[in-house]
Amino acid sequence: MCAKQVKKEAAQVETTGHSWDGIEEYNNPLPRWWVWILYACIVWGIWYSIAYPAWPLVTQATQGYLGYDNRQAVAAEIKRFDDANAEIKAKLIAAPLTGIAGNDELNQYATAAGAAVFKTWCAQCHGSGAAGVQGKGYPNLTDNDWLWGGDMESIYTTINHGIRNTTDADARYSEMPKFGADQLLDETQIGQVVEYVLQLSGQEHDAALASAGQTVFTDNCAACHMEDGSGDRAQGAPALNDAIWLYGGDRETIHATVYGARFGVMPAWAGRLSEDEVRAVATYVHSLGGGE
Repeated sequence: MCAKQVKKEAAQVETTGHSWDGIEEYNNPLPRWWVWILYACIVWGIWYSIAYPAWPLVTQATQGYLGYDNRQAVAAEIKRFDDANAEIKAKLIAAPLTGIAGNDELNQYATAAGAAVFKTWCAQCHGSGAAGVQGKGYPNLTDNDWLWGGDMESIYTTINHGIRNTTDADARYSEMPKFGADQLLDETQIGQVVEYVLQLSGQEHDAALASAGQTVFTDNCAACHMEDGSGDRAQGAPALNDAIWLYGGDRETIHATVYGARFGVMPAWAGRLSEDEVRAVATYVHSLGGGE
């Protein structure tokens, strides 16, 4: 009796009019509490879009009658932290570069702040772990192979002025000749000096060509890379007698480098970063393990 009564009551509910393989769907109304919540959300959404910045226009979004501004809120939050760190920043700026590491308070702050600066502005080229990208000219900052020096003063100067850029008159600058493209050496001489560089770096090489290449190297390359291939940091000339390569150390890559040269550029960060930020990121880079 109960089953029949339930079936009868169900049959009194209207259906949606749709049928799927003989199966029909009841057109039960939504719960009233759910409907009122939906209406409340719609009203709240309309109010929010009027009260706060919401609708994009040509040059800006609608500001909202409450006058709230996300940019001003963020600027105020940044200022709050800047004010809180003003004292330690002043100490960092006043301290000698070589004395930062010996001051626990300054070193701790500079390393933490420098890591944030590095991940914001430097990681795009040098990688999040500062290991660089071999083959693309982005140096590894965690080893002890430095083009322009790895002590605190050298790192600070490099960050401040950059390398081979056109925006800073004090940018570090050196330029390798295009020995092949400018026909300073013929193809035979380039092949010989490539074999000699392979010999310098302890790689497999043609001994006869390398012997002839030593003369070519001494006449054309030793002025920058030194006779033993140890490089010259004053000129940004890399060492060629180790296994660390900025663009790659295989035969084909070395040939391409000798033929057309390399010309890596780093922007100057003075003016883009504040003095305390430059000192902080210099401290961070110096602490990565390769700093001298």
